[in-house]
Amino acid sequence: MKHIDTEGQFNDIIQSDEPVIVKFFADWCPDCKRMDMFIGDVMDEFENYEWYEINSDEVEGIARKYEVMGIPSILIFKDGEKLAHQHSADTKTPESVSEFLHQQLA
Repeated sequence: MKHIDTEGQFNDIIQSDEPVIVKFFADWCPDCKRMDMFIGDVMDEFENYEWYEINSDEVEGIARKYEVMGIPSILIFKDGEKLAHQHSADTKTPESVSEFLHQQLA
């Protein structure tokens, strides 16, 4: 998973003509650390997509702009538009994240 460090980098990445998956997280977030334990398996399942992560505390304003109210959240972008958003309450298990991605990327 590639790390996004700046708003400019984020804006460039989401312009992709293929769907990209972005995980929003923060260092202090216990649910984010739990997700880190299983996200590798989900990434393997969806290896034909580009995966990115952004620390919502380090790059301010992006989370608010895309209505990320809780973390971790998984968002899918294409052509600069947010296609889908799995909110933090639904990102607790690898099955829930995998099911969301199957629904959105099928």
